[in-house]
Amino acid sequence: MEKAYVQRKNIRLKNYDYNSPGAYFVTICTEKKKKLFWKNEIDPDKFTWEVVGANCVRPRNLPLSDSGKAVLEELERWNNTYDPVFLQSYVIMPNHLHIMVIVSADENGRPQVAPTLDRMVKQFKGAISKKIGGTIWQKSFAEHVIRDKKDYETKTNYIYENPLRWHYDELYTKEKNIW
Repeated sequence: MEKAYVQRKNIRLKNYDYNSPGAYFVTICTEKKKKLFWKNEIDPDKFTWEVVGANCVRPRNLPLSDSGKAVLEELERWNNTYDPVFLQSYVIMPNHLHIMVIVSADENGRPQVAPTLDRMVKQFKGAISKKIGGTIWQKSFAEHVIRDKKDYETKTNYIYENPLRWHYDELYTKEKNIW
């Protein structure tokens, strides 16, 4: 008897070259949306952002678990891993993370040699899994190609506001943290 496989929906932008320079908003979730990255809830009075490079910011005072700290360490290594790729901003949530990735072009507008977005995310997930001793990730990831300045600002604001809006987030679950 032949096994029936579920056909996964293609979520990639049709006719878009993912090797081209541009900005990408990426969401990576834990398997079954398990809350692995925070120890407890955020204290809005202590939450702030810090600049960690010319154009890169990251949240401060997130209640990160050991797994969340492993994710943070890998994110901080990102800009030193791929020359033409710049991690512009990111936020680690209890069961997912958002990153804004910019792939640069040379002076003639040609993409510089960089791995594909798929490859970068796969390597990132693999590094975290190796650090913590097992896979914790949902299959694949969600991405959004940034199309213009307004789109860029919308996604950047989403990253900044996400920790403070956690209880209203589409990925919010009532399950307790399992760090």
